[in-house]
Amino acid sequence: MTQSQKALLLAVVIPTIYGLILRFLFGLDEWNEIFGIMTLTFLIVLPGIMGILTVYFSPIDSIRKTEYRVLAPWAPVFLLLIITLLFSIEGWACWLMILPIFLLMASLGGLLGGHLKLKKSEKKLSVSLVVLLPFLFGPLESLVDSQPTTFVAYTYIDIKAPADKIWNQVTKVSEISLEEDKGYLTRFLGFPRPVKAELIFEGIGAYRSAIFTNGLVFHETVTEYKENQKMSFTIKANPHEIPSTTLDSHIVIGGEFFDVLNGTYELEAISNNYYRLHLSSQFQMNTTFNFYAGWWGKLIMKDIQNNILQVEKKRAEMNVK
Repeated sequence: MTQSQKALLLAVVIPTIYGLILRFLFGLDEWNEIFGIMTLTFLIVLPGIMGILTVYFSPIDSIRKTEYRVLAPWAPVFLLLIITLLFSIEGWACWLMILPIFLLMASLGGLLGGHLKLKKSEKKLSVSLVVLLPFLFGPLESLVDSQPTTFVAYTYIDIKAPADKIWNQVTKVSEISLEEDKGYLTRFLGFPRPVKAELIFEGIGAYRSAIFTNGLVFHETVTEYKENQKMSFTIKANPHEIPSTTLDSHIVIGGEFFDVLNGTYELEAISNNYYRLHLSSQFQMNTTFNFYAGWWGKLIMKDIQNNILQVEKKRAEMNVK
């Protein structure tokens, strides 16, 4: 193995090991109040430093190329992804959500690492300080209380059927077959798919259970009810009911970071036997990067809702024929 090849190997191995060490330390329950996986320090600072280390330990001829400084840091990021997935340290859903930011920050770190390497002066001191940055920013970030942010996911579908036929599908959704399930995003992420929904009685205070695969249940209590017009309900998912293998701990519904609060169905008349069925929900994110987590939350909730709506539309229209 040539000196150049050894340098390239180190450029991948060292930042990958650094990433694994940080993932282990930030995942310790004992350090939960100071460090955490669901923090900007882990999401932004860690991949940035991995990018710096990648380029810093690369051969000088390679780092003179801008495209190398931008793309080379992706190698340890993908290696970290593979290792954490193989050993079930992280879930696929979490990685899919954070990967775009990891790659971007790794590239920015690569550009900075190239600057440090090409500058040559004080490079050892600079890199030594850089690898310690998470241990500075982590405690500082922990001093900032994360404020829960509420988001709204709104969806609708147009249905050609009488109001009562549609409403029957709203109040009680019989078992959804795999062929009827069109939740492509949630299925790709490995989320539980909807199975059925049952309403004990029609009226305020009624209990409704929305049952998903793998033990996920939305416990719903009706807070507003107008037959064939509107139904609002609170939503509670109990994390202790959900098997640990169902969802990644960082995105478990009803957990520390992600919770669904309530939902509303509204049936709007467009013309004779032609209606628009609205379905909206409120959910809450509790991280220091709610702006990004909320965007993903909306995509997930809209996928779930659109999936339910298309089932209700198909069944209501079939009952007319």
